[in-house]
Amino acid sequence: MRKMNIGIIGCGNISSIYFKTMKSFDVLNVVACADIIPERAKASAKEFNIPRAYTVKELLANHEIDIVVNLTIPKAHAEVALAAIKAGKHVYGEKPLAINRADGDKILKAAKAKGVRVGSAPDTFLGAGIQTCRKIIDDGLIGEPVAATAFMTCHGHESWHPDPDFYYQPGGGPMFDMGPYYLTALVNLIGPIKSVNGITRITFPQRLITSKPKHGTKIKVNTATHIAGTMDFANGAVGTIITSFDIWSANLPHIEIHGTEGSLSVPDPNGFGGIVKLYQPKKREWKEINHSHGYQENSRGLGVADMAKSILVKRPHRASGDLAYHVLDIMSAFEESSKKGKFIKLGSTCARPKAFPVELKRGELD
Repeated sequence: MRKMNIGIIGCGNISSIYFKTMKSFDVLNVVACADIIPERAKASAKEFNIPRAYTVKELLANHEIDIVVNLTIPKAHAEVALAAIKAGKHVYGEKPLAINRADGDKILKAAKAKGVRVGSAPDTFLGAGIQTCRKIIDDGLIGEPVAATAFMTCHGHESWHPDPDFYYQPGGGPMFDMGPYYLTALVNLIGPIKSVNGITRITFPQRLITSKPKHGTKIKVNTATHIAGTMDFANGAVGTIITSFDIWSANLPHIEIHGTEGSLSVPDPNGFGGIVKLYQPKKREWKEINHSHGYQENSRGLGVADMAKSILVKRPHRASGDLAYHVLDIMSAFEESSKKGKFIKLGSTCARPKAFPVELKRGELD
């Protein structure tokens, strides 16, 4: 089976793990990288032994590149994705798919018209932890899912991130930054969502950067930093989610799924491994469950590999554009609900991604 040639656009903070991980898949061949800051692309090309650093325009014009991996900041996701699609390339982007529904819809329609595929992070739901939880649910060990809770709380990223301003602009905030991990995991575990209700707020109108190199710079906050929402799943389950950059500390689970015959503790969806625990009433205790699936370590880029393989063998890929758009629709609806003071019925849905096979070794996809 031939390799798919990969070009990475955006050589910032997240790119290094993609460069490292994608080399472990036989189906991928990373041949080029580009960045709006040329020196950054050149440094990445040298560090990861990439044949050449390009400008963005040059990379998109390279006919040898099959898939563009879009690792730019959120507000540039749609622009870069649409340019890649126009150039006839498949595109896989960092989360979120776009910063609004209109741009997300443009990406999917453009790709369909051009006959190329769209994929999107997060791909953490393909890792050992959440795939093990998926198997537990599919095997009926908690019965019918009744309720889900999800919590992502911290006090923001300005104390550690080298350039945190974009986290406090439209397309950022705790929901658009971290919500994709939690919502993608929930859709994978339970299925699509029909409607949502949300309440949002901005607690601190300014943030002070205490990390380098912008130590002492003030950020004006232009997006909600505390979002509380409820979700009505298509299968009847009821979900609750809180994402916040306004909480100093908390003792909350990442995700719990409660069913008619038991409860499931789901590990951090921002990781690939983590501890899985199952409670069944007959045993009256929480029991740690061994991973049934591979990819316990940081494997960002796994979704790219799955998409590449799916293109070659002509099957659906798991971290799909439809899944990413449904998550974008959900996130947007929380803010819309808060502004309008009512439940929002979602205009999108998606298929529940096919589960990964058990016990895959590093580099294996099927």
